[in-house]
Amino acid sequence: MSPVIEEHARARLITDGPLTRPVPVDLRYDPADERRTVHIGLPDGTDWAFGRDLLERGLRTPIERGAVRVWPCGRTQLIVELHSTDGVEVFQFEIRTLIRFLARTHRTQTPGASPDAGGTPQPPSRTTRPDTSRTTRPDTSRTARTDKGAEQERGAQPAHG
Repeated sequence: MSPVIEEHARARLITDGPLTRPVPVDLRYDPADERRTVHIGLPDGTDWAFGRDLLERGLRTPIERGAVRVWPCGRTQLIVELHSTDGVEVFQFEIRTLIRFLARTHRTQTPGASPDAGGTPQPPSRTTRPDTSRTTRPDTSRTARTDKGAEQERGAQPAHG
């Protein structure tokens, strides 16, 4: 069994104001998940989950699936726009960070497995993680990072961790 891949990264939160601000995010991928789901954990405890293919395709061309829109911005940036009942959050990522993360997820695939073996793409989902401190990090390799009682929007499936 391959280990869960987790990478701590920085994104820039794009706001209506003249300034953007850096925010820490957690990128997570569990190769045991048949849906090939990428999780983006935000500082407010929200966990967005969507197919890895959405992020991969968004590196090359604009793509939208449900509440998530992804598109390249120049040669070095990627925009991820997340829609929820609370509003819209727009994040700017360094493409090289996401390429490195996605490359690590590909290395965990079993030989002979097709990248699209998961069947039809899963709809994005948004859940709220329990409040955790950023100063100490428990081992999350096999621990659920989502609150199963969190409100689901747009018929999205709960994120699996």
